Amino acid sequence: MVFSPKMQKMYCPYCDGTDCEEKRGDASVTVCYSCGGEINADEVTSATKCPYCGNYLILDPRVEGEYEPKEILPFKLSKEEAVTAMENEFKKRIFTPNSFLSEKTLENLEGMYVPFFLYDFKSDADYRAEGTKTRHWRSGNYRYTETSYYDIVRKLDVDFKKIPADASVKAPDSVMDLMEPYDYNANVSFDPKYMSGFNGEVYNAPAGEFIERAKQKAIKSVNTLINDSVSGYNTVTKVSSNVALDNDNTEYALFPVWVYKYSWAGKEYVFHVNGQTGKVVGTTPVSLLKVFVYGITKAGLTWALVEIISRLFGGLVS
Repeated sequence: MVFSPKMQKMYCPYCDGTDCEEKRGDASVTVCYSCGGEINADEVTSATKCPYCGNYLILDPRVEGEYEPKEILPFKLSKEEAVTAMENEFKKRIFTPNSFLSEKTLENLEGMYVPFFLYDFKSDADYRAEGTKTRHWRSGNYRYTETSYYDIVRKLDVDFKKIPADASVKAPDSVMDLMEPYDYNANVSFDPKYMSGFNGEVYNAPAGEFIERAKQKAIKSVNTLINDSVSGYNTVTKVSSNVALDNDNTEYALFPVWVYKYSWAGKEYVFHVNGQTGKVVGTTPVSLLKVFVYGITKAGLTWALVEIISRLFGGLVS
């Protein structure tokens, strides 16, 4: 039985049964309970696929006790829908070679539950700056300029809820940040059944190791609020800016990501697809031929436009 993102139910791919699962197995994290084959799971793996019989395994000791997440966001996109999301994204990238992804296979696409810590902060911000407003006018033979100076003071108390920071060393931080946002309204209380059919990890280090990334997100948001509130001045010179953060709650959760590894022209490309929203993050190759054709076409259109304008206005002058 595996969890079907499309049906949002447990599904048997052999008899098409739904929600008829039974929990079986033991506490081993090294042996497949189904075929007895050896599992090469590292110390942070919580769910994997047996390389011998193909059964998906959830390693109980890695989803219980201190490793049990409070919440999980179940996959919403199926494999096919994740590939469609990638294809639609690549169509927007006009310089991507036409043959890219022509030999795509679903076997290269793996669903992964990435561990995240969700941080709550209470912030206290104090911002001070000097602003100027300038006006000009003329009287008789004289031109006057008046500059007014203002003390700008902003004090903000902002509460942040569930700022995410991934707790996986394997997952690139920059990519996971671009995966955002997730809709927390779809979060559910953790149940290991949602992990059936996917890979998974436990947090790779305590929450304190990742909190700085979440803090920087909170500080950036506070500064954005402040900057948006300061307007109407000709110049603004910052005098001081302080943001104090108090972390009053932290939760452990699992978020869904499709990971696709694709080899093309001797190079491997890795793409990540948000398993809830379909947002695609990844770099595609660039076709030099497309760049050349685009440049020639643009230059030709520019020349043609200049020629038309020249003849039009030249005729009017004559």
